[in-house]
Amino acid sequence: MHMDVIDLRDFYGRPLGAVARTLITRRIGEIWPDVRGLNVAGLGFATPYLSPFQGQAQRVIGLMPAQQGVLAWPPNGKYLTCLVDETEIPLPDESMDRILLVHGLEGSEAVRSMMRQIWRVLAPGGRLLVVAPNRRGLWSRREGTPFGIGQPFSRSQLTQLMRENMFSPTRWETALYVPPVQWRPFLQSAGVWEQVGHTLWTRFSGVIMVEAGKQIYAATPQPKRRLARRMRALSPAPVPQGMQSRSRGDEE
Repeated sequence: MHMDVIDLRDFYGRPLGAVARTLITRRIGEIWPDVRGLNVAGLGFATPYLSPFQGQAQRVIGLMPAQQGVLAWPPNGKYLTCLVDETEIPLPDESMDRILLVHGLEGSEAVRSMMRQIWRVLAPGGRLLVVAPNRRGLWSRREGTPFGIGQPFSRSQLTQLMRENMFSPTRWETALYVPPVQWRPFLQSAGVWEQVGHTLWTRFSGVIMVEAGKQIYAATPQPKRRLARRMRALSPAPVPQGMQSRSRGDEE
């Protein structure tokens, strides 16, 4: 079950959400320090983490699942977000160099289909970065935050998920060690919590981050009839008529 887009917006508008955004954004920047000339897509509710890529990447877009809802982003200029069916992402094959999945995996009711769509859209040599709530962390036990809604994951579960869907994990990171409470002293000392957590409590982070590459060679040879059916299934999904109308309305 996806969290409602209004609740997600409100969370990141509060001090605790701002701290979470800062700490996770810092880790994302360490993993992807340079996206110049690349196409970057955020799937789920990734817009709080896409801003650093604007002005650097060639293209930045936010894809928000229909079950969650969509918000206009960025607040100024042309909108770069759209509402999508996570099982039929309306992007061409191999069109994205980087895909950031945040607040998408844990709430999806069609994980396998969504992962196959990500595989289709990701370019050869591209990278997927998943930010998922840690099963062992405090944040997954606090329902007042987006990281406490849906299915949390362990590192072994994410590894299995990646491999089952033709991705190969290339890097692991953790973030969010500050307790998920609005108490000001905790929020002000978030940087210290992060440093100590990375040293002593790596298994108890709020989120696990895994970067993965697309396995081209992993596809199993199939008879011609089955292969043709598979190719049709992986064709780019057409943009719904309603979405086209909405896009024209946004531009106006």
